[in-house]
Amino acid sequence: MSDLRLRSLRAFSRTPSLRAAARKHAASAAATAIEPAEKLSRDHQKPKGHSVVDSAIYCGGNRIASPDSLADTYAALHDSPQSLAWIGLYRPDRRELASLAQEFDLHELAIEDANEAHQRPKLERYGDTLFVVLKAARYRDATEEVEFGEVHVFVGPDFVVTVRHAEAPNLAAVRRRVERDPELLGRGAEAVLYAIMDKVVDGYAPVVAGLENDIDEIETEVFRGDPKVSRRIYELSREVIEFQRATRPLIGMLEQLRGGFQKYGVDEELQRSLRDVADHVTEVVEKVDGFRELLRDILTVNATLVAQQQNEEMKSLAMVSSEQNEEVKRISAWAAILFAPTLIGTVYGMNFDKMPELHWEYGYPFAIGLMALVCGGLHQIFKRRGWL
Repeated sequence: MSDLRLRSLRAFSRTPSLRAAARKHAASAAATAIEPAEKLSRDHQKPKGHSVVDSAIYCGGNRIASPDSLADTYAALHDSPQSLAWIGLYRPDRRELASLAQEFDLHELAIEDANEAHQRPKLERYGDTLFVVLKAARYRDATEEVEFGEVHVFVGPDFVVTVRHAEAPNLAAVRRRVERDPELLGRGAEAVLYAIMDKVVDGYAPVVAGLENDIDEIETEVFRGDPKVSRRIYELSREVIEFQRATRPLIGMLEQLRGGFQKYGVDEELQRSLRDVADHVTEVVEKVDGFRELLRDILTVNATLVAQQQNEEMKSLAMVSSEQNEEVKRISAWAAILFAPTLIGTVYGMNFDKMPELHWEYGYPFAIGLMALVCGGLHQIFKRRGWL
């Protein structure tokens, strides 16, 4: 066995164990891999509420056992010191996590994080075990929303434990990929971690495309004057911020891993693969940062357009109010003009026998003339004031 292959065993371990070193020996020719279809069929037969989605023992890059329980997995791992165990759990309870902690000497703080979930992406080292939290994301076309998942990964010298609390990411696809590539799986637990991180990062591409499409639609809605666009900008901004929180920490995490390449003698091929993942993460982070700035600019433009629209509406209201005032003036002026003859006619229309000028020969012409004089005078007054 080459020194390089032996060093790759120690990639993520400060104190490599004899079991970790022995695991890298080639498996015997009699070891056979279990086909993915058989594995999926067995997964569907898991009893309801069973948190162990899939558990497998690998040797030389091939699956040699598929235990049904944690206890069986422990026993199979002990019986095959040259092997690697990969245990996949979905929403395990405290009892199962405590069992894993006791078997693989997992730190209680990492176990607590795995149990509580809702952690930010991070990479922590506890002795010879790595604890990695990854945030998966997928875009829902039907609702135009981003759905986030979370996976916790424990990586030790001869084991990988994955704990999921959501449907994403699809680790069954990751397992099928590494099982189809015994050379990759033969590089040990660090290769499984790489495959999981690669899967999570690849899942960001459809999310980026979906967000980009949403932003294009929002730009159209902003200039179209859609009144609901402000709410959509806010909701999309929240999704972009959440996506940013899921992706940005990966840069530092991968830098930590890359920083240990020389110290722990990481396999050259794995180094290149992890650098490729880091490049993809950087590209995603840059795009997400651009989305946030673009949404901030769109929100500013929308606020400006809304302010302009409100100013136009206020101007229109002011014009309407002014026109209404002119109409009120006209109506008021004519009401005053017509009120004078009405008042005179009302007074002289009373049925009293003794009234001044009631039996006067010129009383009627005088009343008519008085009405005309008052109306004409009021008309001139209102006209000079611009009411008519």
